[in-house]
Amino acid sequence: MAGQTEQSERYQGGWQRLIEVDAEGGERVVESLKDVAPDLGRYVVEFAYGDIYRRSGLDLRQRQLVTISALTTLGGVEPQLEFHINAGLNVGLTAREVVEAILQCIPYTGFPRVLNAIFVAKRVFEERDVDPLNDKA
Repeated sequence: MAGQTEQSERYQGGWQRLIEVDAEGGERVVESLKDVAPDLGRYVVEFAYGDIYRRSGLDLRQRQLVTISALTTLGGVEPQLEFHINAGLNVGLTAREVVEAILQCIPYTGFPRVLNAIFVAKRVFEERDVDPLNDKA
């Protein structure tokens, strides 16, 4: 029984952090997994947001910059990159900071992955009516 209470508190803490980052997007992801892999949704909430995103040492803006850079470098994860670019804007990143984080990856990951990431960012900026060239960093 103690494990269930502990797990529930871990989930609730992760859920609260996910709501801070992107309430609508986070709920959509967890909901989309319910009919195929509900445990995966729970793992995302408990581990990624309950254990990792709640750590001290980095604020949410910094965590999103690191995540955007990691996803850019990884490549092939455009849906997750779109989520985290939106989340970055939600927690106070400017569009210019998002672009700079992506451009910083060129020497380490190459132009194709950076181009793919920039096109994801462009789509997010258009949807949110954000101009990265006139956005203050």
